[in-house]
Amino acid sequence: MSTVQYRIVVAKKDERIDGPDDADIVFTVPAVDAAAEDFDPTVAFMRGKLKASGHTGEILELLKSGDAGTALAALVGTV
Repeated sequence: MSTVQYRIVVAKKDERIDGPDDADIVFTVPAVDAAAEDFDPTVAFMRGKLKASGHTGEILELLKSGDAGTALAALVGTV
């Protein structure tokens, strides 16, 4: 499995990051979107609010499994 990094963007040059800098897959989402009560990473990805770089199949698998949502929710708690 590839390495994954999650980023919550609080403000310009202010991000909460979990994961290695050389990760194969990187998820990035604004804090305001990730903190919303009805936040769903898959929906946010399809709407373009959540950006992801890396292998598309692995990105979709992380979204489907719920791993991305769990990791992003934990990061939102640090904001």
